[in-house]
Amino acid sequence: MSAPILEIRGLNKRFGPTQANRHIDLTLREGEIRGLIGENGSGKSTLMSQIAGIHIPDSGEMRVRGKAYRPRDALDAYEQNISMVLQELGVIGNLPVAVNVFLGRTGRFTKCGIVSRKAVSRATEELFTKWGLPMPPLNQFTGDMMIETRKIIELARALSVDPDILLLDEITQSLSLNNRQKLYELLEKLKSLGRSVIVITHDVEEMLRITDTITVLRDGEVVGETVSSGTTADEVKRMMVGREIGGDYYRADNRPEHGDELVLSVKNLSVAGELDDISFDVFAGEILGFCGLSDSGIHSVGRAVFGLSKAAAGSVRLVARDMDITSPAQALENNIGYVPKDRDTEALMIDASVLENFVLPSLGKLAGAMGFISSGSLKRLASERVAKLSIKCEDIAQRVGELSGGNKQKINLGRWLVKDPSLLILDCPTRGVDVGVKAYLYSLMKEAKRNGIAILLISDELPEVLGMADRLIVMKGGRVTGMIDRGEAFTEQAVIEVMI
Repeated sequence: MSAPILEIRGLNKRFGPTQANRHIDLTLREGEIRGLIGENGSGKSTLMSQIAGIHIPDSGEMRVRGKAYRPRDALDAYEQNISMVLQELGVIGNLPVAVNVFLGRTGRFTKCGIVSRKAVSRATEELFTKWGLPMPPLNQFTGDMMIETRKIIELARALSVDPDILLLDEITQSLSLNNRQKLYELLEKLKSLGRSVIVITHDVEEMLRITDTITVLRDGEVVGETVSSGTTADEVKRMMVGREIGGDYYRADNRPEHGDELVLSVKNLSVAGELDDISFDVFAGEILGFCGLSDSGIHSVGRAVFGLSKAAAGSVRLVARDMDITSPAQALENNIGYVPKDRDTEALMIDASVLENFVLPSLGKLAGAMGFISSGSLKRLASERVAKLSIKCEDIAQRVGELSGGNKQKINLGRWLVKDPSLLILDCPTRGVDVGVKAYLYSLMKEAKRNGIAILLISDELPEVLGMADRLIVMKGGRVTGMIDRGEAFTEQAVIEVMI
């Protein structure tokens, strides 16, 4: 057994009335990949943030290689070769890739107060090459890049300190299949170098596959530790929630089933640099899945259908209204809902209240004859949905940014269901949520399907689209490369053959 690199004893952290971490004990060894798992709100990210110097513990101690470790902030942790990739995005959009990678540490590239962009770019290129990461345009601003690309930039930043301890908070669910495989290879490389990793993921099967050991948190406390190779997914889930939880979240049927009414018809749709001659139809009560590798264009489909991306050619036709959707305003007016992959930046108003986030898509529906909206009707709608969706919050006035990822995503999806939409566009709807919330979101999708709502389900998770879709469109390089109907041939192997 290798020597301990990080020892945590009796760690406590409180935020107001909430005890986020309670008497945490944890030992991480050199060359160990340790999983950290628990339901949303169990204290995983808080624990990682204290190790990374983002939050200061209230009490308890941390030791690195036997010496007291009390980082003042994230830069202090960086200087001690401990780095973290946060669950939420941490790049600055109006700065280029290379500067983002060395953010706060550009002094080595500065002369006479001026940062040498050439030197930063050269160092960044060497870094991406060293760790085998897919390299984006280094001088391009990150604001318009896909969430997957931005997450890889954050990973490069964490690796730029040549870390002895790397902390990864929900990075895998931002990555497509091929880049996820690159991450797995990176973890093995770090392990072979004697580096240590703590990784948070809500994908229990993935965690069992990529880790050596697993620590389970519940209500801020460690409730169990196990060797990954000696346990099962069901045992881990039982430790997480304190009860038996079934693993079958998906549809039980094995055939496509939907109504006859054609809801949406997309013909020869092209978006410059993103989509090339895409065509498909979706029917009432149908879940049409989309999957593909990185840069396949699946995430661009959702944006284009909702009118966020300007079409260079082709059409997005809402059949019942006999009209083309060319803008988000049109989509909203015609009861189309959109749940984007980047929840905190593109979907929710993080600094606004639960009430404000819930009612925003329904303001037109709530307006009276003179255009006025009563505060009472807003409060009733928000309160009813909070109760129906079992959202954990202090009250409807609480700031959404203070909620767990699972509760944020319930709001993100639930606020569109208020509108009784004819079409829902769901882009990675279960990213960053635990097994319990994931099962609940799938139940909402099944209910929406039964109610005749057409759903475009875009996902980087093959089990998700295979488990929920009636048909699956596989894309590569912005084009459709295959379509598979739900049935006996609806398998990961069949999809990957078409995908690659």
